[in-house]
Amino acid sequence: MTTLIHQRVQLAREGKNPTVIARLRSGWVVLGDKQVVEGYCLLLPDPVVVDLNALANEARVEYLEDMSKVGDALLAVTGADRINYAILGNTEPALHAHIIPRYRSEPEEYRKGPVWFYDWGAARSFDEIRDRALMDRLREALGS
Repeated sequence: MTTLIHQRVQLAREGKNPTVIARLRSGWVVLGDKQVVEGYCLLLPDPVVVDLNALANEARVEYLEDMSKVGDALLAVTGADRINYAILGNTEPALHAHIIPRYRSEPEEYRKGPVWFYDWGAARSFDEIRDRALMDRLREALGS
């Protein structure tokens, strides 16, 4: 099965995915297509597997560790109050982790709920030029 995750990982391997921030041991850190909150990232595994349970224990630990490293980098770079992590896979049935900085400055009606309650259609889209400085700071914080 080919999913959007498979396609994005292939583009990352080819150096053609402009959202790539860094290559970590378990996969690719990318900036989200929609920046519903500044710094919204995903961790795409390489190789792509169907879900977390499909990884052998060592690879599973590595993936989760990389996920938390992205959260550490986001905290250091964005001034976020906390990080939310989500592994769903319902729409795209391939492992990918959503790593979502959350801010005190978010509107009250959204700040305490899941980020999925935001209007994703109205969120600003990734822009390679505008988002470059943030991506560079994240890359540096990740040591990549």
